Formats: sequence, structure tokens, C-alpha cells
Amino acid sequence: MAAILHDIYRYPVKGMNGQRLETADIAPGATIPGDRMFALGRPGLEFDTDNPTWRPKTNFLALVRDARLAELDTSYDDATASLTIRHDGEERLCANLDSPEGRAATERFFGAFMADDISGPPTLLRAEGHSFSDLDAKVLSLINLETVRALEAHTRAPLNPLRFRANLYVEGLEPRDEEGWEGRRITIGAVPFEVLLRTQRCAATNVNPDTATRDINIPAALQKNWGHADLGVYLRALGGGAIRAGDQIMLGTS
Repeated sequence: MAAILHDIYRYPVKGMNGQRLETADIAPGATIPGDRMFALGRPGLEFDTDNPTWRPKTNFLALVRDARLAELDTSYDDATASLTIRHDGEERLCANLDSPEGRAATERFFGAFMADDISGPPTLLRAEGHSFSDLDAKVLSLINLETVRALEAHTRAPLNPLRFRANLYVEGLEPRDEEGWEGRRITIGAVPFEVLLRTQRCAATNVNPDTATRDINIPAALQKNWGHADLGVYLRALGGGAIRAGDQIMLGTS
């Protein structure tokens, strides 16, 4: 099997849109740098950033409950630690998340933007070395673009692959090839990974990233057509190095 890494994405703030990367430096047992490094805790959430523990996504602002987040265009700049938020084409906030003032401004923005859905401002969270992933592990998520196209044929509607919020989007496979990869190793460029498990899809994927509406019940469509609600796989990095868009992907044995 040979395939190509088509796109790399990270999601600096959990629940917000992704940032496309040309390259990413991978460390063993780590995520893509900066992936899910921030989260917005729902009002009342107690979270110890000095001793972080994994929490389910429902504790944070996330698309599974908060479809309106898809209206926002967000970007994060590592060099300046700045989060920029645009809505309806206009910049609404540019805040330095390393500063108390910037974090407070971000919390106020989301408190106002989500006022119909939450009882007060959320808490912007960051914990050194912690990833606010949907899985209680430091992983990368991979989507086979041919599997998305096969699902499109069943739903009879276009599906932007970004609704699956993966880190890695792959071309050159047969549809659903990845369903049999659990426990196997793959190499992306020169970096080895282990395939941990398939990705079970939730209501977050029902949100169209282009319209911020829940237009298709993706878990139900998967269950109806393929007998399960899985699409994509999680990977654990076994080695380190740079991966780049265009890298070849090779599947090994378990």
C-alpha cells in the first residue's frame, strides 16, 4: 500500500477551526505541536491546570453542543501567542493569550458570543504538556479522503472533510482501507506510527463547517450504511521527525 499525506491540520483551541500546516515536527508519544493546547471550559468547570486530567468534550465549548462556533474563523500565531478571531469577515478580537488581559478579553468575547447557550464567560484553559483531545491519550487523527467520498455517495450531499477535524488527510487509498489497520504500524515520511483504534464519530460531525448548521446526521449515516459509526483512525507516534504534505505513507505489519 502506498498513499500520500495530502494535508496536515492542527486545532490550537478545542472546538475552533483548524490551521493548515505544510510541515509538523513530531515527537514520540506526542501530538502535533500546538494541537488542542487551549480549551474553553464551560461555566462552573473546575480544572487544575497544574495537575491536568483528561475530561470529556462536554466540559468544554465544542461543536458537539455548540454548532455556532463554526461561524468563527480563528487563527493562532505561535511567535506572538496571539489568537485572532474573525466573524462575518471582520476581525473581532486579537488577543495575546500569554497575558492575563488577553485571556480575559478572550473569555469575555466567548461569553458574549455564546450568551444564548451558556450562563456566563467560559474559562480559557492551558496546561503545560496537556492536550485537550477527545481521547485520553496523545494521538494524531487520520482521515482517508476516499472514505469521505464513499460516504458522500450514500448521503448524496457534499461533505467537507474538515467536518471530521482530523490532523492528517490522506489520498491514494481504497475507501475504508483504514478500518482494518488497528494494531498495525504505518510510516509517514520517515516517522513511524502505531494505529491505536478507529475513530467513533459523534454529533460534532453533523455540523457543516461551511454553514455552521447541523445538516447531516453523520453517525446515523455511518451506522445505516456500514453498520458502525467509525470514520478515521487514531495514531500514536513511535518516533520523531518532520512530516510534510506530500509525504508517502507506507503500511506495515503489527
